[in-house]
Amino acid sequence: GAGAAKVSPSLLAELKSDPDLRAIPVVVLTTSQADEDILRSYSLHANAYVSKPVEAGDFMSVVRQIDDFFGSVAELPRWRAP
Repeated sequence: GAGAAKVSPSLLAELKSDPDLRAIPVVVLTTSQADEDILRSYSLHANAYVSKPVEAGDFMSVVRQIDDFFGSVAELPRWRAP
């Protein structure tokens, strides 16, 4: 598929392979809805895959929902400085 998901797998793989960074939640936010991009992102251990809306107001709503979820709902590990 087209879109940012083709650019980000190497960064996602790098983050998830680093012991000091792998616990950081990664949300892939992209215009792609291609099955192969979704599968690739989850196979590289993305924590969520979100197809971003085109309209600015809708986009900000999605970003707020992601922030609310990871900031208030999800239990995340307590971070310690390496």
